[in-house]
Amino acid sequence: MQMIQKFDIIIIGSGGGSKITRPAANLGLNVAVIDHGALGGTCLNRGCIPSKMLIHPADILSEIRSAHNFHIHLDGPITVDTQSLVDYVSTVVSEESDSIKPLYEAHENITYFSETARFKSNKEIQVGDQIITADTIFIAVGGRPFIPAIEGLLDTPFWTSTEALRATKLPKKCVVIGGGYIAVELGYYLQAMGVEVVFLVRNRMIKHEDDTIISLFEDYFSKYYQVVFGANPTKITHQKNEFSIYLDDDNPIVADALLVATGIQPNSDVLGTDNTDIQCDEQGFIQVDDYLQTAVEGVYAFGDCVGRYQFRHSANFEGQYLFDHVVKDGIKKPIDYPPVPHAIFTNPQVAGVGLTERECQEQHRNYYCGTNWYKDSAMGMALKSDKDFVKLIFDTESHCLIGAHIIGKEAATMIHMCILAMNLNATHADLTRMIYIHPALPEVIRNAVRNAISN
Repeated sequence: MQMIQKFDIIIIGSGGGSKITRPAANLGLNVAVIDHGALGGTCLNRGCIPSKMLIHPADILSEIRSAHNFHIHLDGPITVDTQSLVDYVSTVVSEESDSIKPLYEAHENITYFSETARFKSNKEIQVGDQIITADTIFIAVGGRPFIPAIEGLLDTPFWTSTEALRATKLPKKCVVIGGGYIAVELGYYLQAMGVEVVFLVRNRMIKHEDDTIISLFEDYFSKYYQVVFGANPTKITHQKNEFSIYLDDDNPIVADALLVATGIQPNSDVLGTDNTDIQCDEQGFIQVDDYLQTAVEGVYAFGDCVGRYQFRHSANFEGQYLFDHVVKDGIKKPIDYPPVPHAIFTNPQVAGVGLTERECQEQHRNYYCGTNWYKDSAMGMALKSDKDFVKLIFDTESHCLIGAHIIGKEAATMIHMCILAMNLNATHADLTRMIYIHPALPEVIRNAVRNAISN
């Protein structure tokens, strides 16, 4: 009979799972952590960190190329050593990932399994040739790029975000299938580096944003990028180092690279959940209750694999909640999400928190808005902003800020004062009473507050 090794806690996944692993071990608990891939999860290895390290140089290039707007003239062509840039980013990311294993090995209460976890029963997990168990199990396996069912696609050397972030030799032309945040971020990076980029968008771009922001983004983006709306690729071939992407006619779009960025799917399908009582929805997302517990008592799931909020910062929040209330205190308290913000690091940058107008209408909630263009502020004039915009949404009865949406310069930073305001239940009057530094960019938010008038 095969021996079963018992732990106090098992954590599947070293990305969001890191919020629990060492803190639990520091409490003296015997912890097993399982991850077959590079330690640190998607965010560190093939997501937000390497992408932002590449997008920052893209931002610099965009500023340089717009210098003429400020009567600054740069002589000669701008060149980028892509090989050195990507090698640098890959090295930094790999070093960060490689630094995690020694930390695990140095901790007497952590056992690391570089294997794929597969449930044999509700509480028994196969790792390599061993079976381990624990009373408390946390699943944080994340997700991976979703690959659409397009004829011929799987027979081609297409990119997902994973390959695009490691490409040291960039193509002359790249077709991007998708219009979500991964598509527009990586497409922006590629075009800034000199690649001709064509976006194929089935419906709308960044479709979960407020409708005003979507329209502004699409209008601006379409001026500087080739965007084909209503595109539904039906067939893809690859011959002589060229992709042919067929839409509804016989005239394909030809390119030497193809990036598929059509969303993510959870990694739950490798866990063997069919051997357990754990429930997944039709898309594979693990179903959890208000305590992030699955249908199996003592087995919890969080992060991308549950599909609530697919951000590392929300996974960190969920992981911290589970450590505080399940591991440390044992106090049964449902998770209470504060307003969950997000940002899209493309050009123009986009950020949001709280409700959109569309969601307010769907919820039959009474609201009023305040808007302002960056250009209608002193700093906006200095930036020669022509596309940047703020929308604030207030509840009609409480006058509390319930939504904020920004497109433009420093949106991901600007949104934080709105996040704080929403967490503190700040009202329209509270934001009016603030003294804003002149001529700092947040005056755009002040102006939007002033323009918000309740009916």
